[in-house]
Amino acid sequence: MTERTLRLLEFDKIRERLAEYTAFSASRQRALALLPHPTRAAAERAQQAAADARILLRLRPGFSIGGARDIRAAARQAALGGILEPATLLEIAATLAAARHCRAQIEKLADQLPVLSEIARGLLPCAELEEEIGRCLSPRGEVLDSASVTLARVRAELRIAHDRLRTRLDHFLASPQGRLVLQEPLVTIREGRYVVPVKSELKGQVRGIIHDVSASGATVFMEPLEVVELNNRWRELQLEEQREVERVLRRLSAAVGEQATTIVANVETLAALDLELAIARYAEALAAHRPQLVEPEEHWRLSLPAARHPLLGERAVPISVELSRETFILVITGPNTGGKTVALKTVGLLTLMALAGIPVPTAEGAIIPAFTDVAADIGDEQSIAQSLSTFSSHIGAIVTILRRATPATLVLLDELGAGTDPVEGSALAQALLRYLLRQRVPTIATTHYSDVKILAHTTPGMTNASVEFDPVTLAPTYRLVLGTPGASNALAIAQRLGLEPAILEEARSLIAPAQREVEQLLSDLQHQRDALAAERERLATARQAAEAERARLAEALAAVERDRERLVEEVRSEALAEADELLRALERAAAVASSPVGVLPASELTAAASDLAQARQAIVRRHRRPSHPRRAPLRPRPLRVGDPVRVRPFGQLGELLALFPEREEAEVGLGAMKARLPMRDLEPVTAQEAAREHRRAHREQRVTLLTPPTSPGRELDLRGRRADEVAPALEQYLNAAYLTGLPEVRVIHGKGSGVLRQVVRERLAAHPLVREWSPAAPHEGGEGATVARLAL
Repeated sequence: MTERTLRLLEFDKIRERLAEYTAFSASRQRALALLPHPTRAAAERAQQAAADARILLRLRPGFSIGGARDIRAAARQAALGGILEPATLLEIAATLAAARHCRAQIEKLADQLPVLSEIARGLLPCAELEEEIGRCLSPRGEVLDSASVTLARVRAELRIAHDRLRTRLDHFLASPQGRLVLQEPLVTIREGRYVVPVKSELKGQVRGIIHDVSASGATVFMEPLEVVELNNRWRELQLEEQREVERVLRRLSAAVGEQATTIVANVETLAALDLELAIARYAEALAAHRPQLVEPEEHWRLSLPAARHPLLGERAVPISVELSRETFILVITGPNTGGKTVALKTVGLLTLMALAGIPVPTAEGAIIPAFTDVAADIGDEQSIAQSLSTFSSHIGAIVTILRRATPATLVLLDELGAGTDPVEGSALAQALLRYLLRQRVPTIATTHYSDVKILAHTTPGMTNASVEFDPVTLAPTYRLVLGTPGASNALAIAQRLGLEPAILEEARSLIAPAQREVEQLLSDLQHQRDALAAERERLATARQAAEAERARLAEALAAVERDRERLVEEVRSEALAEADELLRALERAAAVASSPVGVLPASELTAAASDLAQARQAIVRRHRRPSHPRRAPLRPRPLRVGDPVRVRPFGQLGELLALFPEREEAEVGLGAMKARLPMRDLEPVTAQEAAREHRRAHREQRVTLLTPPTSPGRELDLRGRRADEVAPALEQYLNAAYLTGLPEVRVIHGKGSGVLRQVVRERLAAHPLVREWSPAAPHEGGEGATVARLAL
C-alpha cells in the first residue's frame, strides 16, 4: 500500500483515533505507524489478537498495562554508563512490575487467548532488579537508609551533628548576649550554613563570620564562632551523604544497564499488548465485528453487510457491497453529494482496517479478500507547480495504478473519465474498465456517464450500483442500491438549490430525446424498486406478526400441557397414597412372618411370598407414569451447560457438564460418575420431566426395599432337644432362612442314637422350601449334621 492510498482513504485518521485509546507513548507510536499486513496469515493473526483482547476485556474489565512507561531511552543511557535519576529508576521498576503482572494475568487465560498469551510470553522477568530498586528508593524517589550500610551510618551521624548544632544555637538565642544583639530570636540558613540575624550596629559584639546582609542593611546574618566547628562537621556529613547517594544511584543504573536489552524488549512487548487493547476498545466503540479473510484467488468474495464509514460516527448510513470472482467490477452512479465517494472510501478503508488487524464496522458475516495491494484515485489533486490539470492528475494516478494492478489488487477510481470532453471521457472510462476486466482486477468506480452504466449492465463480470435519491424531497438518502444504475438528477438538485424555473425548463428541452428516455427508464426502475421495498417491508411486518401469534399459540399450548400434567399428577398422588398404605401393610405382614413368635405353615408362607411379589409388581406399575406421546417442541433451543439430558443408549438421566462443539461431544454427569458422550446420544429433557423421573425412581426404590427379616444364621443346632421339639424349631428356622434368602443351611443334630437325625431328615425331605438335602462333609460334622439347599 502506498502512503498516497493510505492518505486518500483516510487510514491516517483511523490511526490517530486508535492512538487515543493507547496507554503510553510506546504503544501510541505503534498505533500511528500501523500498516496493513502483506499476507492473509499475518492479517488473520492480527485479527485473532484483537479478538483475544476483546475477550480479555470482557473477562477482566479493568485490565490494563498498569504503570508502564516508555523507558527505552533510559535503559540505553544506563547501558552507556549514565546515572539515572531516582524518578526514572522508579518508572523502570513500575514498568517491570506492569510486565510481570500482565504476563501473569494473561497466562491464567492462555487457553482462551492463544495469540495474546503468545505475545505475553515475550515479557521476561527482571525480579531482582525490580526488588533492588524498591529496596533502595521510596515511592517519592528518596534514597532510603537501607540502600547501603555506609549511607545508614552517615545519616545517623548527620542527625546527631544537626541536633548538636541546633542545641548550641538555641542556647545562644536564649543567652543574655543573644537577646541583646539579635534582630529576631530565630535561626536561618545562608550558603548551606546555620546563621543568626544580628543587628547591624551590634555586630561588633558577636564573634563570628558574616555570610549575608539584609536588603535594608539593618541585619547581618552571622555564624557565631562557637558553632563554626559544628557547622563544619554537619556540612561535611551532608557532602558525604550526597556522595553515597550518588554511589547508590550509580550502582542501580549499572544494574539497569546490564538488563537494558531485556527492558527494551519488555517495553516493546507491552506496547504490542497495549496496541491490541486499544484496537479492542476502538472496535467496541465502533460496534465492529471481526471479518472473515479469504485469499483473492479463484473463488474469492467481498461482502460488506451494513458497512459504516468509521469516521462519520452516528451520521454514517449503512451500505452493503458485494463483489465476487464472477462479478468483480462495480460501477456506482448517482447524483453529486449522494454518497458515491463515501461508498468508495468505505470499501477501501474497511479493507485496510481488516488487513491491519482492526475489526470493521459492519454487520456480522463480513468477508474481505486479503488483497496484496489497494490502489485508489480519489479527489482532485491538480498542481499548479507541476502544470497538472484535474484531468492530467487523474490520468497520471491511473497510469501508476495500472502498472502495478494484479488480480490481487483492489482498485478504487472516483469520477472515472471526468475533467475532459464528455464524449472522450466516457470512451476512456469504458476502455479502462474493459482493460481491468480483461486483467481480472477487482475494481469499484464512480461515474456520471450513461454509456458506462450501459456497459456495466450488459457486460458479464460488471454490475451497476446507485446511490439513492428521494424524488419527493429532492435530496439524497446516501443508501447504496446494488444492481441498478442511478440518474445524476442534476436538474432536480439545481431546483432544490433554488435555480430559476425558466432556466430549468430550457435545460430540460435541450436534453436529447434518447437521453430523456434513459432518464425516464431509470426513474421507472427507481419507482419499481421503491414498490418492491415497500412490499418487502409489508411482508416482514406480516412475518413478525405471524411469529408473534405463533409464539402466543405455543405458550397457550404449553399452558394446556401444564394443566394436563397437573391433573395427571394429582391422580397419581392419590394412587400413590393408596399404594403406600398397601406397602405398609405388606411390610407389617413380612415383619410378622419373620418374627420368632409362632410358626406359619409352609404352604401359607409360600402363598404369602407369592402375594408379596405380586403386590410389589402391582405397586411398581401404579407408580410408573403412563407414557403419553409428547409433542415435539416448536423450536428446540441448543443444549446448554446445566441442562438435564437423557442418555439414549442407557435410558438414564444426567446433567450436561461441558460442551465440546468442535468434536460434537459433551461431558455428562451420571450420579457420581462422569462420561464424555457423542451429542447425538443425548436427548434434551425438561426440568419438570427430570423431577418426575427422579420421584418415580425414588418411589420404585422404596417399593423394592421392604424391611427384610433378621437372618437366622447358616446353622441350626438341635443337639440336646427332644424329638417333639425338633419339628417346630426346624420349621421356624427354615421359614426365616427362606425369607432372608439363604441358599444353603446346616442343621446340627449329633450322631448319638440317630433319633434326632432321622426326624430332621424326614422333615427336610418333605418340606416345600427344601430343594434337596445331604449329609454334611466330614470336616463339617459328617453324619452328625445335615446340609439343606433351599428352593429359592
